[in-house]
Amino acid sequence: MIAAIFPVQADIVVTIESKSSNQRTLQEEIALNRIQREALFEAIDDGFCIIEFIDGPHGPLSDYVHIEANSGYQRHTGISDIIGKRLREIEPDNPDTWLAIYGKVLQTGEPVRFEQEFVAIKRHIEVAATRVGSPEMRQVSVLFRDVTARVRLETALRENVQRVQLALAAGAIIGTWLWDVPADQFNIDEGFANAFGLDPEQPRTGVKLEKIIETVHPEDREGLLAAITKALAQGGPYAHQYRTKRRDGRYYWLEANGRVDLDVNGAPSKFPGVLIDMEGRRAIEAERDHAIASLRALNETLELRVEERTSALLKAEEALRQSQKMEAVGQLSGGLAHDFNNILAGINGSLELLKIRLAQGRLADVDRHLSGAQSAIKRAASLTQRMLAFSRRQTLDPKPANPNHIVAGMTELIGRSVGPSIAIRMSAASDLWNTFVDIGQLENALLNLCINARDAMPDGGTLTIESSNCHLDDARASQLGLSTGAYVSLCVSDTGIGMSKDVVARAFDPFFTTKPVGQGTGLGLSMVYGFAGQSGGTAHIDSEPEQGTRICIYLPRYEGEESLENNVQLAAAVAAAGERKTILIVDDEPLVRTVSAEILKDLGYRLIEAEDGPSALKLMALDLQPDLLITDVGLPNGLNGRQLADAIRAQRPNLPVLFITGYAENAVLNHGDLEAGMQILTKPFATDALTARVESLIGGKSGVA
Repeated sequence: MIAAIFPVQADIVVTIESKSSNQRTLQEEIALNRIQREALFEAIDDGFCIIEFIDGPHGPLSDYVHIEANSGYQRHTGISDIIGKRLREIEPDNPDTWLAIYGKVLQTGEPVRFEQEFVAIKRHIEVAATRVGSPEMRQVSVLFRDVTARVRLETALRENVQRVQLALAAGAIIGTWLWDVPADQFNIDEGFANAFGLDPEQPRTGVKLEKIIETVHPEDREGLLAAITKALAQGGPYAHQYRTKRRDGRYYWLEANGRVDLDVNGAPSKFPGVLIDMEGRRAIEAERDHAIASLRALNETLELRVEERTSALLKAEEALRQSQKMEAVGQLSGGLAHDFNNILAGINGSLELLKIRLAQGRLADVDRHLSGAQSAIKRAASLTQRMLAFSRRQTLDPKPANPNHIVAGMTELIGRSVGPSIAIRMSAASDLWNTFVDIGQLENALLNLCINARDAMPDGGTLTIESSNCHLDDARASQLGLSTGAYVSLCVSDTGIGMSKDVVARAFDPFFTTKPVGQGTGLGLSMVYGFAGQSGGTAHIDSEPEQGTRICIYLPRYEGEESLENNVQLAAAVAAAGERKTILIVDDEPLVRTVSAEILKDLGYRLIEAEDGPSALKLMALDLQPDLLITDVGLPNGLNGRQLADAIRAQRPNLPVLFITGYAENAVLNHGDLEAGMQILTKPFATDALTARVESLIGGKSGVA
């Protein structure tokens, strides 16, 4: 009906249906062809791939990509998921070899067969390559297989043949054999029979392995059987050295060198080989070993003589070092005697004048003479601290700090100290690390360096203060005498007269100075150097005459945050307002103990005194409940100040402690190990310094006198 009304349209429908049917048939054929081709690819045991040349950064046709591959590709190369990978991706160090071979196939259309090492996977492959279609398609098909085992076997056989040829040329072959392995029958020649002590008149066909093994040295039999078993299992070349007994009853060294042939089932079939005489070589090796032993003995006696000579040189060097040490001690003691005699003269003079004025009733002059004596005492304390700084024995009170903040706080003081003729330039690292340092001592060191720089520029110049972060590698750290790692550097540079190499070498020595008499003590730089070393760092000088000087202090980086003032308070140690607070003071020096007690009594504290650690512990055993322990570090009678504090704190863990010291070994008092509520005061100290420390530890003055 529809066809009658619309005849033309009906023809169109039939045509469309016919075309649709043809398309389905074509698609089915294509799918079938694809399945058949994939089945064909997988049926090939060898590796197979199709590569397509591409242009790359190295030029036209400078690379190729794998567009098809069978599973045999991975079996023969060990490379998985090869489709989509480029040559330069899998063989980056050796692409030109493959590009040249396959490029010629693409250009000429001539197929090739060859063997080539696949460097990236350390295998040898046998390859057949053919162009696919026209050159414009840029495709080459590659069929290959892994022949690494065969190549290695051939190499080993060639080496074996070369050894046998060399042995034949040298007349070293003394016998041959052919072993029928399945039948266990040896066919041997007369030389073989002689080498194994067999009767040459007996039949030399059908000899059993057991008969041969009987003549092998007992110590070598196990190793020989193991080597034979391994060769039979693997096939290929075989070589082993052992001893056999000949008819004269002596054992001789030989080497058996042969090859195991395997049948189609991989089982050993034939085992031919030759015997090589090793006795002469072994004799040479024995002579060599004897010569080596003799040389070793000679070396040992030589080492002994060298040690004796070295010992003598060391003694001479030690004597020279002792002489230099005594010279340095003499210089040091002379400088100390000069400075301390001046100080003592000032103190003695002030006290004598004080005595005279008191006798005269001239009380108005008393304060002036007391001030003079106190000033001299402060100078003596400063001199002592400088010497302790040089020897790295001063008492430090380190805290986490940022050198930039320290420099910023000293800018005005430095400007006044160096005067208007010196231009000051600051160069501060914006992200400077923190360090763990005694802030007061670092301020003293910086001011000392700035004053030295001023003195080096009598006609004016530029003083530069720089801070920076630095990582010291092995070479630089070794040069500075430090450990490798992160450090903060603070450097002071000047444009002054500079120093010679000889002066730089001695600049850190105590009492060494190039300044005129009366203008320098020679302790400034030695103090800076000692302080830096005691803080875990160092100081370093770079200088040349007329080129200025640069001195840098290196301090280890501190990973923590910068601390504010030490505001640690022990709440348990703070008594209620108005209470009378008790202080236990321990010092073996009666005058120091009495003076300290008098000062604190005047402030309203209740003082209990002890002369050493055992006495203090006896007082604590009487249920003494002090609010503060003040103790000298260097106490007699077997208990130093730190040990006393630890013993008391075992019962009173929150008890504040103030250590008094003029000299403290790190083993006794290490400031990095001080616990909360512990502080240090260095002798000699001012009255206000003592009262300030006491108030900070126990919360202010006592309210009851």
